[in-house]
Amino acid sequence: MDEEAGGLTQDDFILPPVKYEYLDHTADVQLHAWGNTLKEAFEQCGMAMFGYMTELNYVQIKEVHTIEANADDMMGLLYHFLDELLFLFSVEPFLICKKLAITEFNTEEFRIVCKCYGEEFEIGKHPQGSEVKAITYSAMQIVEEPKDNKYEVFVIIDI
Repeated sequence: MDEEAGGLTQDDFILPPVKYEYLDHTADVQLHAWGNTLKEAFEQCGMAMFGYMTELNYVQIKEVHTIEANADDMMGLLYHFLDELLFLFSVEPFLICKKLAITEFNTEEFRIVCKCYGEEFEIGKHPQGSEVKAITYSAMQIVEEPKDNKYEVFVIIDI
């Protein structure tokens, strides 16, 4: 854990609006997320994945962890970002996130550093949604239309 709950500030508890939805896909689920920036669309996509695993209104911000993702291109960066989040949930600390804040979003070196706010997943406290087995590149899309202030991502997750 990077910081104990005492190290969190008031701003760490402010949640952004939800900007994602789930689209039907045979045997899998397609996450569709958007934002005013590509960074926000990536954050929302991560939250969509966590929202598919449990009902996020049951999750509290009790701790924060930092992840890093690197790749050779933007699609790879989105894939590795989500894969790092899934890893954080799948092994100790079994973190289910309530909020993601990307602190470094480098689109030239394809690098992300992200603070992940949440708590350890507990059966009984957190309703069990669908298990996410893997992130896929299948039908992955990143839509960037800066002139229209439109940034979207589409990712199929294996459930």
